[in-house]
Amino acid sequence: MSFIDQLISNTIRADVRAASSYKVADRPGFLKLDAMENPYQLPAPLRAELATRLAKAELNRYPASYEALKQAVCAKLGVPPDYGVILGNGSDELISLIATATARQDRRAVILAPTPAFVMYQRSAQFAGMDFIGVPLNSDFTLDMPAMLAAIALHKPSVLFLAYPNNPTGNLYDAADMAELIDALGDTGIAVVDEAYEPFARTSFMAHLPEFDNLVVMRTLSKLGLAGIRLGYMSAAPALLAEFEKVRPPYNINVLTMIAAEFALEHLDVLEAQAVKINAARTELAAELALLPGVEVFPSAANFLLFRVKNADDTCEKLLAAKVLVKNLGKMGPLAHCIRVTVSTPEENSAFLTALRAALKP
Repeated sequence: MSFIDQLISNTIRADVRAASSYKVADRPGFLKLDAMENPYQLPAPLRAELATRLAKAELNRYPASYEALKQAVCAKLGVPPDYGVILGNGSDELISLIATATARQDRRAVILAPTPAFVMYQRSAQFAGMDFIGVPLNSDFTLDMPAMLAAIALHKPSVLFLAYPNNPTGNLYDAADMAELIDALGDTGIAVVDEAYEPFARTSFMAHLPEFDNLVVMRTLSKLGLAGIRLGYMSAAPALLAEFEKVRPPYNINVLTMIAAEFALEHLDVLEAQAVKINAARTELAAELALLPGVEVFPSAANFLLFRVKNADDTCEKLLAAKVLVKNLGKMGPLAHCIRVTVSTPEENSAFLTALRAALKP
């Protein structure tokens, strides 16, 4: 064994050595429909105005305070009165902070989630030294309530993640079922409702925060149209939020993100209008997909659609050859032969449908 191999073996955890890194597709010139991004930029006049503000950023200084941005988030995005937020480098960092704060040194703590679910729930649990328990969804992607309640009783999870709507299935769980699960956790577990796709679902648990002291509502500006600036936020009971604040790295939000986010929130109406366009395009794209032979489309409250084909591997290979990127979910248990596609502009949706029709031909 070489020195570097021995060094890695002696210093890096075995589960980390066995894990794969998170891969991000980078294929210039491809139709990119694999990452649930908003296809619309800010209008040119707003981009010019933003550039002027960014040019004034003091890049030689650490961010002095996030208070102005946090107040704007609370005021513009429906955070209840007397509740604050913690900002993160996207939702990913917030998920990691939650895992870090709830991982225990006296025993193995548990993160629980219905599956399939966002991959970072499991990865963050692993890297924090926690166990991850996944409870399979019903065949129609609804919560298996008896199994969920049994898992809560058995494992007493420190954290329960509920994506609302769920990624990668796109559906909204029943709100009454979610409330029952939050109650079932009692004072031994925290429920995190992940509302990354709230701009498209137009429904939220944010207003319910005062009803549940063990509830955290987490969102991101990424799907709203600001994926490039990487800003997430979460709110909870002030005393609980203060504990998560202790594990947040100092200066975790850079000054360019701060300025861009404050500017975008001043023009929130533009981003919300884009979400309305995407929702309309989602309806049209779902209808077109449903007309294709052998394609099963599932309802979605997000900015993507999940659909099933006869052979997902073959279809995705043909789409890739046509320079169209989608997400092949065919190996995720109940999602056999399923593909996830981002809803984009009418032009890009049309180009995708043309490529898919060709890919589905024998």
